[in-house]
Amino acid sequence: MTDAARLHLPDLPPDVQFFALPQVERAFEYTFDAKRAAMRGYIETRWGWDEALQRRLHRERFEEKPFTRIVWRERAVGTVSLMRLASHVRFGEFYLYPEFQRLGLGHRILRHCLEFSDATSLPVRLEYLKWNPVGSLYRRHGFVVTGETEIHWLMERPLTDSSRFAFDRHAD
Repeated sequence: MTDAARLHLPDLPPDVQFFALPQVERAFEYTFDAKRAAMRGYIETRWGWDEALQRRLHRERFEEKPFTRIVWRERAVGTVSLMRLASHVRFGEFYLYPEFQRLGLGHRILRHCLEFSDATSLPVRLEYLKWNPVGSLYRRHGFVVTGETEIHWLMERPLTDSSRFAFDRHAD
């Protein structure tokens, strides 16, 4: 991560905490478990699940991105990665365990990450598998498609005048 900086997310009161994960094997196993739980169904739909391949691909992501453990009501519920690059903030590796999906938690966490990112005065970018329904969440938060690969939609949430000051308004 020589050209990127980890953004340390502040906690989201009253019940969500964020803990930066070190580059150690125990943290890798936790992040891979969260990815497998959240994404396996979407990956199996297209290619089947190859555990060794998925571990290798995830190891690459784990080594290049800062991961954060998400804790809600004292339970580890997933991961997120938020890092600042020269031209944008990169949002990714957002995996919630299935039992914590569709509770409004993903919306709260994404909104919090965006409000925090607004303080950088940079747009936020992400990508997701085309057949994953999470795209509707991202669109509701102002992301627009800026490109695509064979399997991913590339999205950006442009910085607007109103979002430039969103973090200051909510910090009080």
